[in-house]
Amino acid sequence: MTNSPKTTDITFADTGLSSPILKKLDRQGYAHPTPIQAGAIPPILAGKDVIGLAQTGTGKTAAFTLPLLQRVEAALERDSGHENLSRAIRVLILSPTRELAVQIDKAVRNYGENLSTRSTCVVGGINLKRQIKPLKQGVDILVATPGRLEDLLGQKIITLDWIETVVLDEADQMLDIGFMPAIKRILALTPKDRQTLLFSATMPKQIRQLSNQYMKKPVEITVSPQSKTADNVSQSVMFVAQPDKTKAAIALLQAYKGKRVILFSRTKRGCDRIAKRLNGNGLSAQAIHGNRSQNQRTRTLDAFRAGEVDILVATDVAARGIDIPGVELVLNFDLPQVAEAYVHRIGRTGRAGKSGTAIAFCNPDENPMLRDIERIIKIRIPLRTEDGKVEAEPVWDPTKNPNAERTFNHLRAHENEDYVPDRHQGGQKQPTQKQGKKRGDKKRSANQVTNQSSQNQGHGEKRPAKPMDPSFQKRRNKKRRSKGKLADAPQSNTSQTNVSQSGADQSGSTQSKPKRTPKKPFENKTKRSRRNRPGSRARKRHRAEK
Repeated sequence: MTNSPKTTDITFADTGLSSPILKKLDRQGYAHPTPIQAGAIPPILAGKDVIGLAQTGTGKTAAFTLPLLQRVEAALERDSGHENLSRAIRVLILSPTRELAVQIDKAVRNYGENLSTRSTCVVGGINLKRQIKPLKQGVDILVATPGRLEDLLGQKIITLDWIETVVLDEADQMLDIGFMPAIKRILALTPKDRQTLLFSATMPKQIRQLSNQYMKKPVEITVSPQSKTADNVSQSVMFVAQPDKTKAAIALLQAYKGKRVILFSRTKRGCDRIAKRLNGNGLSAQAIHGNRSQNQRTRTLDAFRAGEVDILVATDVAARGIDIPGVELVLNFDLPQVAEAYVHRIGRTGRAGKSGTAIAFCNPDENPMLRDIERIIKIRIPLRTEDGKVEAEPVWDPTKNPNAERTFNHLRAHENEDYVPDRHQGGQKQPTQKQGKKRGDKKRSANQVTNQSSQNQGHGEKRPAKPMDPSFQKRRNKKRRSKGKLADAPQSNTSQTNVSQSGADQSGSTQSKPKRTPKKPFENKTKRSRRNRPGSRARKRHRAEK
């Protein structure tokens, strides 16, 4: 069954929420639910399985948090006389990332301020003892990542025997990360008569198979077509060669100085490198990725929310569910390998009905990725020139032009120009007339070495060794000869000429060579005992005994 509520004239009171929750929503200024909230809250309150498909930034977290708080509060009142059930885990919310789990836990605490429910969050990267303490005191709603939850289950710290509802938030990303086997093991430990909720922005085939296996007649709520981007986000693409992306990003972000920007990179090392370059050019940036500890990631996000940092350089770890208001620009420094991730990346801007901008950098090697993105979102991304003008292009139509491709004529024009690419991002070396000589050739002069050292300014490149001082080399060889590390010095030229002349006078005889004096054999001297050492106490004692 598919519901697509389009009207938002109804209020939260029409959805069946209780008065304590409605008071909290009125205090925060929320009067009308979003389409996904209006469609999901009634069936969740009725105890049905729900599949919610909606764009990012449409309020999916509140769509399952509000009704679950009301159901848990009713269960606490029903089981108030049973001490063993008073603080059993009733709701389990699984999240793919730590940041999203912390954000969901904050939403649960915020909306349940007027209720008696308890909740906690368990994620990796944090000391386990801190998370065990609230679990022993008893919680009703547990927000967790699959990895840390399995650690707690393996140590038998918690049990899932009393679970009433399981929520899979951003299920498609958990599939991409590889959490599907862990999710299946966790679902096998929960009761079979549980309520299962699944919320995501896309619906791959594997997620559809998972819903068919673990859900009972789910109510599917589709607010917008799958993999569709928000209409209030203006998208554009810039064709930039890979070595020039950093320079282009710095020039673009200078116009957004003082504004909130998220820059997405494909690799963790690339995030650190880009953030360092941005800070070196007078921009405020910090990196966040999987190699950072949880405390570092939390501090970075808090500083970004507070406005202490203008640019957040991140991998796809921050592309899902992170609700940071006021993001004006999302810059895709590298196009994602998974086309669906593009939808989640640009969903960080234009949230809650506000407008936003999304710009993507594309090099010739990323042309197939751009074509896959346009095929999924069903639009043709306009082209953005270097001067900031956006050229509108016709709407993408697979029936008229199914094999539509981008052209890179403007990149070919750079091949005939004498420009220095930004080799910081792995550009090719500039061809020189003398690329170096093979083994056995004469040594390069000092001028050639200094010229090449001035060219090798790229990141991570090995600089050539400095030329050695001849006087220092003579002193080093002399010191080695004194220690016996080098062979004896060759005889003088005069002695060699005398030998050659004497050998020439003797007809038919072979030329005599200078003989080396054999080294003296090593004498194995017996080691003196303590008694035989002169002046030793043992010797004096021995003499006194005699």
